[in-house]
Amino acid sequence: MNINHNTEFLIIGGGIAGCIAAISLSETYNVTLIDKLKEPVNKVGESLAPATHRIFNALGFSLNDNQYKNLFLNNLGMQSYWGSDQLQILDHLRNPDGLSKSVDRKKLGKFLREKVLEKGVNGFWGYRLFSSEYSNQKWKIICKKDNPKNRTSITIDANFVLDATGRNSHFARSLSIKRTHFDSLISCWLTVPNTSKNTMSSIISDEFGWWYSAVLPENKRVISYQTDSDIFDKKVFKNFNSFSQLLRKNNTINKLVEHDTDEVEFHGVVSANSTKLNTVVGQKWLALGDAAISFDPLSSQGMFNAMANAMQVSELLKTYQLSDLSDSEKMDQFSKQYNSQIESVWAHYLKHKNIFYGAETRWINSIFWKRRLENDFVL
Repeated sequence: MNINHNTEFLIIGGGIAGCIAAISLSETYNVTLIDKLKEPVNKVGESLAPATHRIFNALGFSLNDNQYKNLFLNNLGMQSYWGSDQLQILDHLRNPDGLSKSVDRKKLGKFLREKVLEKGVNGFWGYRLFSSEYSNQKWKIICKKDNPKNRTSITIDANFVLDATGRNSHFARSLSIKRTHFDSLISCWLTVPNTSKNTMSSIISDEFGWWYSAVLPENKRVISYQTDSDIFDKKVFKNFNSFSQLLRKNNTINKLVEHDTDEVEFHGVVSANSTKLNTVVGQKWLALGDAAISFDPLSSQGMFNAMANAMQVSELLKTYQLSDLSDSEKMDQFSKQYNSQIESVWAHYLKHKNIFYGAETRWINSIFWKRRLENDFVL
């Protein structure tokens, strides 16, 4: 069975960036959102910067509302062993935007999808991008049900396409656009019941990378280890039993994982490197969020950047009225402005990433830290 569908804006990817853009654009345009997952899944990366409050307020819902209390947990700040054996504390108590939040990513994904549908956005879940073609100032996108027992497809005619498919940038990749990888950072992560009264996040560097831990809603804790993909044998990250050997080498982190194996949810390895799409905007399409640029989790800005980028994109699209635009000159102006925004965010990110990594000088001869101090690799 094939479904035919028309829309002004098609957003491919129903993650944080895609949902925020859909909610914002829906106030003015007919918007369609499509995602390969029937429902959100667990993801690493739970930190929402204090400035996130502004974005949610602009969308019409406050993080301080009691109905959202199961999604978020106040995070008082960060304790770290970084660049020194002495414990350092950075709190958010004096931040004008309030406290940072720790969030359950799966629940946040479900929450945002609900808001998307409440706004009248057309949502298609469980459909994977199959092909794309631009003709007569419109995109024809074919998506197919990601289910071998159900081969339903949707043919979508869209005035404009937003690629919000994360680091894989599926739509841009279908146009043969490449990504530049600036390092090979990976993150191996797990969740356990929280047994500590201290709800501050923790970051601890070691010779081969760095550990991170934070408390999540419903008394859970996330623990992750970041290192380069070629430093350890891949077997170390295959399961909890092999990963626990690495855990036991760090006393502070190991104390947080003193549970029965049955209580540990081992999620495995995900990419955590800095990457940038070589072309982020083209003929009536653009990439946003991680599909455009992805950050090292040390920045704690991944989700906030995705949200802020989605809001900026929406305002820019409304300003240039690109849904029904046939004026190539305005399209060029839009492309230049959007490119400039992305380059500015990227330059700011690189500057601060280099400062953060440069603050750790205890293992300057270790390959992990040497790479970051010398800043000498692009993959």
